[in-house]
Amino acid sequence: QVITGGHYDVDCYVEDPNGRTIYKETKKQYDSFPHHTEVGGVYTFCFSNEFSTFSHKTVYFDFQVGDEPPILPDMSNRVTALTQMESACVTIHEALNAVIDSQTHYRLREAQDRSRAEDLNGRVSYWSIGETLILFVVSIGQVMLLKSFFTEKRPGSGGAGT
Repeated sequence: QVITGGHYDVDCYVEDPNGRTIYKETKKQYDSFPHHTEVGGVYTFCFSNEFSTFSHKTVYFDFQVGDEPPILPDMSNRVTALTQMESACVTIHEALNAVIDSQTHYRLREAQDRSRAEDLNGRVSYWSIGETLILFVVSIGQVMLLKSFFTEKRPGSGGAGT
């Protein structure tokens, strides 16, 4: 997920160890890509901001490698039904995984919103400084104009004296 920068989009691709592209998307704000590996080795992933070189971006990504181990020992070899305690443990575990996913989602949204708020704060600060400078220039101009109304204009010297 793109957290900050530009239009919150980025290009991404994933290659397997043989150089085959197994995932490729352009201008995505967020995405999920489940993949079960068939080939062992080093997989390559790349996030590209080539189309938007003037805006820097922050990207969040998360890898979950491998299957989650079973909650209860020998759960895959069981032939009998789960006890009430065991089924409650499984239900709680699934609920906690949902909570973890929700917390991650909320943390990402908070980071996005914080970035937007800081950007807006900077813009408001610059706008306020500009308005303050304009206010000073206008007030000094008004003082000078009012002062010119009340100063006596003397005729130029060089004529006959009295």
